Amino acid sequence: MGAEYHQFCPIAKAMELLDERWTLLVVRELVVGSKHFNELRRGLPRMSPSLLSKRLSQLERAGIIERHVASKEVQYILTDAGTELRQVVEAIGRWGTRWIGELGDQDLDPQLLLWDIHRNINHPLVPPGLTVIHFRFTEPAVSTRYWWLIITPDDADVCDTDPGHPVTVTLTTPLRTMTQIWLGDRSWSQALSDGTLKVDGSTRHRRSVPSWFKLSGFAGVPRPA
Repeated sequence: MGAEYHQFCPIAKAMELLDERWTLLVVRELVVGSKHFNELRRGLPRMSPSLLSKRLSQLERAGIIERHVASKEVQYILTDAGTELRQVVEAIGRWGTRWIGELGDQDLDPQLLLWDIHRNINHPLVPPGLTVIHFRFTEPAVSTRYWWLIITPDDADVCDTDPGHPVTVTLTTPLRTMTQIWLGDRSWSQALSDGTLKVDGSTRHRRSVPSWFKLSGFAGVPRPA
C-alpha cells in the first residue's frame, strides 16, 4: 500500500491504494484489455518487471483483480471493483486531455505509441491479407527510430526489428507528430499538408491508410479555447 493518510474520507482510503507509482497505469492497461503479464509490460515499457509483479500482487490482495491460471497461462482479470475503476481512469484521461499542457520530449515513447495504435486498428478497412506499415521516426533522440506494425484480418502486432515481410506503406514523421495525430491534436491532412508526415506506397494505400486507424479514446474530448 502507498502512504497512509489516516483519514476516514473515502477519497483518502482509495488513494492509499491507487496513488503509488504506476498503480493506476497498471489499472489503465487492465481496463483497455491487457490480461497477460507480457501485454502489461508492453503497455508499460518503462516499468520494471519486478515492480509490475509487486503492483499486481497488491491489486490482487485489494480485490481489484483476480489471478486465473489455465493451461499454465496466467491471466489477470478485473473484479467488479476493478471494472468500476474504468470510470475513474476515463475521467482522469478526459481531464488530462483538456487541462494538461503540451507534452515534453521525455513524454514521447514510440513503443507505447505503437502499442496503443495496434490495439485500435480498424480491421474492416485494412486491405485483406497481411499489411505491414513501416514507421520511420525522424528525431535522432529516439533510441529506436524504426518500427513495423503487422496487421492481419483479426490481429496486429508491433516489431522493432524488420519482420522481413513486404512493406505496404512507410510513414516518415517526427514522433511528436504521430503522437499528436493519435491524440487528436492534429489531423492526418494537416500533417501531410505541412510536410511533417510523408506517406510512401501505392496511390490506393496512401489515400486509404488514415482510415486503417482509430484514434485514442480521448481524441474527441473538447479542448478549452
